[in-house]
Amino acid sequence: MNIFKHIDYSLLKSTTTEREIIDFCHDAKDKRLNSICVNSSYVALAKQLLNNTQVKICTVVGFPLGAMSTEAKVYEAKKAIKDGADEIDMVLNLGFLKSKNYVSVLKDITDVKLAIGDVPLKVVLEISELSKNEIIKACEICLDTKVDYIKTSSGFTKSGATLTGIKMIKKTIKNKIKIIASGGINDMETAIKYLETGAHRVDISHMIQIDDQLHAFS
Repeated sequence: MNIFKHIDYSLLKSTTTEREIIDFCHDAKDKRLNSICVNSSYVALAKQLLNNTQVKICTVVGFPLGAMSTEAKVYEAKKAIKDGADEIDMVLNLGFLKSKNYVSVLKDITDVKLAIGDVPLKVVLEISELSKNEIIKACEICLDTKVDYIKTSSGFTKSGATLTGIKMIKKTIKNKIKIIASGGINDMETAIKYLETGAHRVDISHMIQIDDQLHAFS
């Protein structure tokens, strides 16, 4: 398994500096990773640094709460694509979902999807904040809106991906949407388990901690 092709490398701290973004992009380019994920203010810089490479640039909208207005998410997504983003992560509106306001959840996702056209859309569920039935319902809405990926977590809640969560999502969506395991994945053994369980990609933010193990599996 070429593990590098399944890794999304994220740097989303509020304190991230330009120097850190530069080092981060060089690291991703050297390792020929699948993609990086940065906050939207750094998309243009990342595009400049990764131009003419195979590393995709992803950014986040409505992050990390998901509670922003749909109009704000749409604007942020369109601006990010203009700046050079190849993929968009949007956080599900958890409050709408828990209120059983499913129409608003669907509209929130649909409006962003329509705004970005063929650019891949990944919806972050925050499975640690949802019940089993809420996870299933969120997946069903993602099926209806034809998103490209379902992502387990933003990494900013009490816990991240779980193998049980991946299995539940996969059972609901079958093979119609791809899955990204995200949150709390800090070693290669865990990353491999998620891929074997049904995730198509894993999102990590601690490359240095697993760097030596990456070489063993590449």
